[in-house]
Amino acid sequence: MTTFDLLLLAFKGIAVASLPLSLVWLRRPTSRAGDRLRRLAWITAFFTFDLIVFGGFTRLTDSGLGCPDWPGCYAKANPFMASTDIRSAESAMPLGPVTMSKAWIEMIHRYLAMGVGLLIIAMLIVSVMRARAGREPARPRQVVGLLFLVIVQGAFGAWTVTQRLQPIFVTTHLLLGLALFGGLVWHALSLSSARVPMHASRLAWMAAASAVLLTAQIALGGWVSANYAVLACTEFPKCQGVWLPDMDFVNAFHLWRPLGLASDGSFLSIAALTAIHWTHRGFAFVVFIALSALAWVLRRQPGLERVAVALFVLLIVQMLTGLVNVVFAWPLLAAVLHNAGAAGLVACVVVINYGLFQIGSGSRANGLASSSPEARITPLRQRPV
Repeated sequence: MTTFDLLLLAFKGIAVASLPLSLVWLRRPTSRAGDRLRRLAWITAFFTFDLIVFGGFTRLTDSGLGCPDWPGCYAKANPFMASTDIRSAESAMPLGPVTMSKAWIEMIHRYLAMGVGLLIIAMLIVSVMRARAGREPARPRQVVGLLFLVIVQGAFGAWTVTQRLQPIFVTTHLLLGLALFGGLVWHALSLSSARVPMHASRLAWMAAASAVLLTAQIALGGWVSANYAVLACTEFPKCQGVWLPDMDFVNAFHLWRPLGLASDGSFLSIAALTAIHWTHRGFAFVVFIALSALAWVLRRQPGLERVAVALFVLLIVQMLTGLVNVVFAWPLLAAVLHNAGAAGLVACVVVINYGLFQIGSGSRANGLASSSPEARITPLRQRPV
């Protein structure tokens, strides 16, 4: 790309980031310390959620190779400037991956990604300035970690394109995006003054286990989508008319291979695609039971009862959208909602784990200070975490 195209591409990222930044800085701040920083953290998390949903839309419309190079489109800053190359590729392969609409979808996804990266850089600048001034909250080290994560995410986004949608890169790109979203939610919560009662710390192990199970299920879902295995089973609850269809797990979960090919270079068999689909479907019941149990236990927990209800509702919606994808042959709206539901579940589980983590940290701190008269007098629920 020329210097002009790179500068124009950077300008587009700045334009995307300018809207949320203006919402943060033009609004009158409240008297609470760090209000603008807190608002910036939450709005960055929201934009990352939008990026994840639009990324799913990009993948589901087969627009991942709408621009077959990176970071621009045929070395240009936008598809309009690359229209000659795009039209030429579209004429050569009318049903191929490159069309003008797919190119715009892919580039809008990249513009949003650049905007999120710039928002995190803005968060880092503000956090460092607050930390140097001795003002709280700041948490600059957390933002450094988030910036590193978004850089790695960008690298996998580039490899997803240059490696022609190799499933391991597509799935990792999805997982990193959700990890970034979860990290942003955690960071925004850490800037909040919200408190959760202490007596729920015994549930921390259950919430942590639920997070691990959800991560595994999302990885399986990403593997299904990256290998286009949704339609390997088009009925429910059986698959291909039987409970246990013919499946090839060896090639199904061979990670390092091109899209559509087995480990020996042959085309990926229906049995392998069935194994991918069936594993994701079966493990969904395990995750549903585990997260439903967590929501049930937390339904009367002060400070977490609302997120428990949200978790259970999202679980129901997620199961329904998954079922619609199978029975109605992967409609775009249901598939996008299924992707958004996964991000929503991540947010709920992060909020729950953050609350219980803070409880545990506060309990340990209070235990160390329990010998003081103030510690003995102040009720546990009123002590700061």
